[in-house]
Amino acid sequence: MKSKAELAADQAAYWNGLGGERWLANHERTERTVSLFGQEALAAASAKPGERVLDIGCGAGGSTAELARSVAPGGHVLGADISQLLVGKARERKITNADFVVADAATCEFEAAAYDLAFSRFGVMFFGDPAAAFRNIHRALKPGGRLTFVCWRTVPENPWVHVPMKAGAEHLPPLPRPGPEDPGPFSFGDRSRVERILEAAGFAPPSLRPLDRLIRLGQTIDEALESVMRIGPMSRLFADATPAQAEKAKAAIAVALKTHVRADGVSLAGACWLVSAAAP
Repeated sequence: MKSKAELAADQAAYWNGLGGERWLANHERTERTVSLFGQEALAAASAKPGERVLDIGCGAGGSTAELARSVAPGGHVLGADISQLLVGKARERKITNADFVVADAATCEFEAAAYDLAFSRFGVMFFGDPAAAFRNIHRALKPGGRLTFVCWRTVPENPWVHVPMKAGAEHLPPLPRPGPEDPGPFSFGDRSRVERILEAAGFAPPSLRPLDRLIRLGQTIDEALESVMRIGPMSRLFADATPAQAEKAKAAIAVALKTHVRADGVSLAGACWLVSAAAP
């Protein structure tokens, strides 16, 4: 079993290497996938003019830009991400009332009791040490400050991942099974784990609201297959597959996706938690 420091180092290596490169290469496709969930999370966060905001796991700065517009005039956003690659892309946006820092949320020396809101759009699930990260975020919030984030629920609750994964699994290299406390896109699927971590970090009992929306993978089966191969957990499996394995998996997944063709394209359900908590 790896230590929390080793898990954090693994995440830093991944997001500063292949993970960050893959994310940037598929930036627009990924943004389309998460946009509905992200917009609802931003609405729930309700950033206001003049507020100071932490955007945790800011990636290429899409959510930071939205928050910066909400807190203007007079407000400011600090976007933090572990990936130098993604932060570099975010800085290209040149957002006048935002700054960016390459940092691990568990160890970054955020200004204490300085922020009205901490926000994250699909960033918190990758913390190597989530308990330490949320304690540090709590320390950065003003008394009465707010925490809002959106995260995936479990794989079985997310057919946009589960359907292609089940169909293609026998043809692809096995996906490593994470431990119950290991970071990963679905590591915050267990409501009780999220509640335990946040309350131990000093937050008031959090609200976890199910957020379910259809995710459009593409206009056609071929476009949907391209999405499956480029974003989400399946992208790692295809990256490690031989050409023969990939072709067999694509054929099996295409059959599974046919039952999800709608008038506007290929769409499957996505399931998230919209989490809110206060810092007493």
